[in-house]
Amino acid sequence: MSERSAGASPNERAADGPSDERAAGPPMDEQAVLHAARLLLEARRVCVSTGAGMSAESGVATFRDQDGLWSKFDPDELATPAAFVRNPVKVWAWYRARRAQLRQVAPHAGHTLLAEWEQRVERLDVVTQNVDGLHERAGSTRVIELHGRLDVACCVGCAREVGGLEDLGEDPRCADCGQRLRPGVVWFGELLPADGLEAAWRAAEACDVIVVIGTSGVVQPAASLSSLALARGAAVIEINPNPTPLSRLATVRLEAGCRDALVAIDRAWRRLGS
Repeated sequence: MSERSAGASPNERAADGPSDERAAGPPMDEQAVLHAARLLLEARRVCVSTGAGMSAESGVATFRDQDGLWSKFDPDELATPAAFVRNPVKVWAWYRARRAQLRQVAPHAGHTLLAEWEQRVERLDVVTQNVDGLHERAGSTRVIELHGRLDVACCVGCAREVGGLEDLGEDPRCADCGQRLRPGVVWFGELLPADGLEAAWRAAEACDVIVVIGTSGVVQPAASLSSLALARGAAVIEINPNPTPLSRLATVRLEAGCRDALVAIDRAWRRLGS
């Protein structure tokens, strides 16, 4: 997800908004499903890159489609450090509403399958642009969250973190130092976490297969992961109901929803491995 406008440098693009949305597609290509399953069966290391489409299927509000949040709200007033300094209560009111929404959603079957797949390969890393924490809630243990977490609040003074989705109030303060808490997401104008970026690059460089799920492939630096993996000889599996810049480069493309495609691949993978 990215809240940054075009023109930002790759390592400065922040991320609290999705890249694309879920949409209906044609019947699934069974040969493509089988091809994807074979690639995964033969893989030792897998990198999974997920975007907004993955979360949208759990009911998480999206940002960039016609009816997305940024069509109704101004990110300059809600998702920048300057906005928080000007009016922290206003910013927190918006994030409190989003945190409340997250309490009402749950991981879908696709999230759960990715967690299960960790047991079938030597290593599986999930690199996500999403801030909802659904991958970890589903059981994934190797999650690289490029854009932070909505269920974390951070102290602007001492860097204390407060986890969970409980309502912290209209202007929450740190219990240790009394400074303000802020949402634990990356805003416009902020750098992505260097350790997260480095871990993402390593995962893409080392994988045999990269599975790109529910992302438009244009938000940097996450969009570069598939190109990096491809350059290192990895196969690319793309799951998206809509064409993206990655589509022509993908080894296998499934034009389907995230959940349905992952369920179909898992079923074929199990048959091949039996």
